[in-house]
Amino acid sequence: MVRRRGLIGLVAVLTLFLGGLASAAMAGEVTVFAAASLKNALDEIAETFEAETGHRVVVSLAGSSALARQIAYGAPADVYLSANTMWMDYLENKGLVLSESRVDLLENQLVLIAPKGAVPVARPVIGEDVRLLLGDGRLAMALVDGVPAGQYGKAALSALGVWDDVAPQVAQADNVRAALALVALGEAPLGIVYETDARASDDVVIVGAFPADLVPEIIYPAAVVAGRGRGLGVDFLQYMQGDTARAAFERQGFRMRSEGGS
Repeated sequence: MVRRRGLIGLVAVLTLFLGGLASAAMAGEVTVFAAASLKNALDEIAETFEAETGHRVVVSLAGSSALARQIAYGAPADVYLSANTMWMDYLENKGLVLSESRVDLLENQLVLIAPKGAVPVARPVIGEDVRLLLGDGRLAMALVDGVPAGQYGKAALSALGVWDDVAPQVAQADNVRAALALVALGEAPLGIVYETDARASDDVVIVGAFPADLVPEIIYPAAVVAGRGRGLGVDFLQYMQGDTARAAFERQGFRMRSEGGS
């Protein structure tokens, strides 16, 4: 009887062990390359996706241009989320993303920020305001010739007629979150970032928003990268269009463009 009980216990342990191995073997990993401005929302979405599916999500954040170039050089991404359409077009034209999977997922807005308590809040953003508030200080922006947030900011300042005046004072950062950090740390009196980035920090205030007619429409497209294990990439892209992800994006200030639900 003792031996039989011992055998039954051993079988039970082996069953649990083998079941765990089978479960681990079935679990997969999806690698997501995403614009830095998506960090907070994607942290939350990745956590819920992992909890619901058992699959692991690895998110790599940087400027959209840097990520697109990495994919072009063969970096192992399954899904790409860009902060503008140009870099998605770049990859699609090279056949590096699945055209049929591409979706315009999100919208954002460009704002002028300052360190908390430094200037009055909610002033209208016009050219003279930018010059007066900046004074002799630095204007933190993402790379103006390569990163979408920087490109949008340069376009807005050019439309306001002040780009040539403030260009020598621009402190360019690798991505929009790095520009946000310069302002949050008080190293720059003003910065240009997305509304969602400003809302993610307790150390900055929004001075004003750039009118939509001064800035190209800020759209975040997403697509599955070609030549990778398509199953999980497709699953995660669909998940980002569902109700759980929608709520996470909207909590961070994004506006959904795609129609999706789960």
